[in-house]
Amino acid sequence: MRKLAIGSIALLATLALVGAAAAGTAFPNKRITYNICFNPGGESDITARFQEQPLKKVLGQDIAINYKIGGGGALCWADLVKTKPDGYTIAGHNLPHTVLQPLEMGNAGYNTLDLKQIYFFESTPNLLLVRTDSPFKTLKDFVEHAKKTPGAVTVGGSGTSSANDLGTTMLNKAAGIQLTYVPFGGTGSAVPALLGGHVTALMSYSTMGIQYAGKFRALAIASDTRMDVLSDVPTFKEQGYDVVEGAYRGVAAPPGTPDEVVKILADAFEAVHKDPEVKKKMDQNGFKTEFMGPEASVALVKKKMVEYEEIMKALGRIKK
Repeated sequence: MRKLAIGSIALLATLALVGAAAAGTAFPNKRITYNICFNPGGESDITARFQEQPLKKVLGQDIAINYKIGGGGALCWADLVKTKPDGYTIAGHNLPHTVLQPLEMGNAGYNTLDLKQIYFFESTPNLLLVRTDSPFKTLKDFVEHAKKTPGAVTVGGSGTSSANDLGTTMLNKAAGIQLTYVPFGGTGSAVPALLGGHVTALMSYSTMGIQYAGKFRALAIASDTRMDVLSDVPTFKEQGYDVVEGAYRGVAAPPGTPDEVVKILADAFEAVHKDPEVKKKMDQNGFKTEFMGPEASVALVKKKMVEYEEIMKALGRIKK
């Protein structure tokens, strides 16, 4: 009788474990798809490649990096909000893009707060770049030329309603000039345009100033203070223009994804970015590492929603 009772208890325990797994407490138990919303070669892609193997080790499952490109990231994020909320499909996402697009487009296919925040892991300030053979040696040269040729100076960047787009608009306003912004599908496709002479300059990110140090000249960085890895590049503020802008990058899940699943993913990203080797790669490539879990990420998004709405109203760029 006692053996039967013990056997029954064991059976019940097994059934409970099976039930728990079915309820999702065994997450993850299969491959996770990690969508990148921009072209290969840009900051989102570079970061994901740094994360791929460490994430696999921490989570114990394969990580499939996939590209969904279009609309400056909007296509990818619109698709994410319609995806099954089980944690097995996540996407890299950016600020200010996911705030600006719904504000400026009116219908971006998603709302900012639809994206379930998992983690923000890095940031990069805007960087104004020209080729090393450019006649513009300083920001002053660049601005003076732009004043003489309104609309003729082209500035490439990653996406519309993005940090690069907004940074260019802010420089126009601060300097009283008229630059023509040319959007690309991501930094990965914007860089060849400058290398090939198809645009005059790039409003890019700190990462590209390091990666293309021998081919591009950085005229100004849009941060409050200089970056250690680009210590010879003056800020816009130092040169008389109040332009501070850049991108935060993180990862999000579909709305309705269970909090316990989000926590597992957030803990994994935190562990990865505290790994000394990953941190070293991030620093060397011009990324500023951030450590913002779900709650801190939501707080940042809400704060930026207020800030960017004020900026966009002042610039007259909110969709009526």
